[in-house]
Amino acid sequence: MTQDTLVRRSAEPPTTQRRRFGVSGQARLERRWGLLLAAPAIIGFVVFTLVPMAASAILSLTDWTIGSAPSFVGIENYTKMFTNDPLFLKSLGVTTYYTLGAVPLTLIVAFAIAMLLNAKVRGLGVYRTVYYLPTLVPSVANAVLWLWIFNPDFGLLNSTLRQLGLPTSNWVFSEEAVVPSLILMSTWGFGNIMVIFLAGLQGVPRHLYEAVAIDGGGSWRQFRHVTLPMMTPVLFYNLVTSIIGTFQVFNQAYIMTQGGPNNASTFYVYYLYTTAFTKSEMGYASALAWALFVLVMVITVALFRSSSRWVYYEMGAAR
Repeated sequence: MTQDTLVRRSAEPPTTQRRRFGVSGQARLERRWGLLLAAPAIIGFVVFTLVPMAASAILSLTDWTIGSAPSFVGIENYTKMFTNDPLFLKSLGVTTYYTLGAVPLTLIVAFAIAMLLNAKVRGLGVYRTVYYLPTLVPSVANAVLWLWIFNPDFGLLNSTLRQLGLPTSNWVFSEEAVVPSLILMSTWGFGNIMVIFLAGLQGVPRHLYEAVAIDGGGSWRQFRHVTLPMMTPVLFYNLVTSIIGTFQVFNQAYIMTQGGPNNASTFYVYYLYTTAFTKSEMGYASALAWALFVLVMVITVALFRSSSRWVYYEMGAAR
């Protein structure tokens, strides 16, 4: 090191010297506090998520019932799903049917209500509260309420249909109507999705609507060429989270139908639950859980790969 270099560095401010030769004491202190404050979340993730996932992956390779010692069987549990377990394919089909019906319907209803609540009308806060309130109802109370609504004898739906002179239905007590009934019920809890849509609508720049209006475009053109493209990121987010949520549906089957009639509402997670805690087949239940994880991951990856063709980002060039 030359003498000129030493003189030049000695003339530098202390902060510059600290940046050149290492992290300052203040930065080290902030790093330590950051790690300390993040430690509970990191420990919680490792203990309550990562370790149980690793344990279930190991158990999925065993034949283990509660009260006995696990025995290693390799991939036998996974081959059993497709070769010797009709309820696996049945529950997967029921869940897929429910997803294909509930997700589009809920998204359409939530988006339509968000469009209405984005208008400037008197009492808007009251309307927003009323539409969001069903989301606050506990899931168990929600299921009990809808059991009364679906009751074939004195339920609200059939009573209304009789008053109108229309044919009634057995709803969740019918093998053909149970999943469509639960799809109808799914629209009741659109409040969270609606709020996200509403936040996205309020973030659409007003000057885009004004540009379409200047070009002679009406409400439909504004919706088609401004609202819909600008809302595709929000729609994509709600689509992914909704699909993940519907593949995990459980309370409706557990409280309302117990998987019936004739296993017509045996959703995948409900079947996983009965396998683990009714039949006590913990090894096979762990394999079912990992099969669901892989399925949801594949669907999510496929959605992300397809998003480049239909999701519009205003700052797309900067991504």
